[in-house]
Amino acid sequence: MRAQESNGQERGTARRTLLGAAVLGAGGAALGLPGTASADERHGGGYRSLPRPTVIGHRGASGYRPEHTFGSYQLALDLGADVVEAGDLVPTRDGHLVCRHEPEIGGTTDVSAHPEFAGRKTTKTLDGVPTTGWFTEDFTLAELKTLRAVERIPANRPHNTLYNGRWEIPTFEEVLRWQDEQTRRRGKQVWIYPETKHPTYFRALGLGLEERVAKLLRKYGKDKKDSPVILQSFEPSSIQRLDKLVGNPLVVLLSAANTRPWDFVAAGDPRTVADLVTPAGLKWIASYAQGIGPTLDLVIPKDAAGNLTTPTTLVADAHRAGLILHPYTMRNENPFLPANFRQGTAADAYGDPFGAFKVYFETGIDGVFSDNADTAVLARADFLGR
Repeated sequence: MRAQESNGQERGTARRTLLGAAVLGAGGAALGLPGTASADERHGGGYRSLPRPTVIGHRGASGYRPEHTFGSYQLALDLGADVVEAGDLVPTRDGHLVCRHEPEIGGTTDVSAHPEFAGRKTTKTLDGVPTTGWFTEDFTLAELKTLRAVERIPANRPHNTLYNGRWEIPTFEEVLRWQDEQTRRRGKQVWIYPETKHPTYFRALGLGLEERVAKLLRKYGKDKKDSPVILQSFEPSSIQRLDKLVGNPLVVLLSAANTRPWDFVAAGDPRTVADLVTPAGLKWIASYAQGIGPTLDLVIPKDAAGNLTTPTTLVADAHRAGLILHPYTMRNENPFLPANFRQGTAADAYGDPFGAFKVYFETGIDGVFSDNADTAVLARADFLGR
């Protein structure tokens, strides 16, 4: 999932600990939040059984482990995440789906240390942006399996570099098997929340994502309305395509208000995200999806200094349209928090995420993506008075 990231070089000395060790495995019971609207009835209610506000492990427990690895996914469950975002789906040259934040893997793997792949480094235009690096679609799955994951933002998470090289790149099929294994081991249903990444870009390359996702979900019997797999995308047309292929609950991701989804750009559709968050836009989304995943700034904007201001009407408007809201992304480190919840200036030091969680939960959101599931679970307990 996209989000604004800080890559500042300042490193603090704040001690990094796993907050809330006492809540390992928490979050299994349904904690219904009064007054939260239910979503579109036509797709059933499996996802409505999730605790609310739902804690979604963003790329696993990426605050503590390199993202989109089984180490990160496993830890998210251990820390109490109700759902794990496993993963951001991109294809290989031979058509397999793998879990990476982006198709460019120079920042999330050790590919640059592999001299045999030096010639694969190239510059491509990805959703209108020239991007230089190594791309999953230029590698076979067997080649990608020789690489290992590394921490993507070491300036903010230097302690995570301890785990560089430990885990390989998972495939989506491996994730589906892992989900079943974890469900058996833990004695409760494990949920996942994969995203189709840059679907218009990949369709133009002959590597359509939606059909591949649907095929695997059908293979593992997870393509139904009550299946424990929520699908998401920043491109509404990808969700519309999935709506015709599977019965799973579907979520449209929404970036900044002044941006346009790339499929809109490619199709000449002039609408922006600001148009999609109007009552009419939300009604249109609700005709094929069950939820939205807005950036937190669409829920509570920030002023010029980065402080939170007054909440918008988005939560009420979305609920009125029958949509759930799972905004993104809460992180513990200072650079990712609203300015009024930062403590100090160190790029890797924690601010006051509990204070920020409280303000966001008070808006009535149905859940939130967080890099630190343990912090989110504790914040939810505080909010619900438990």
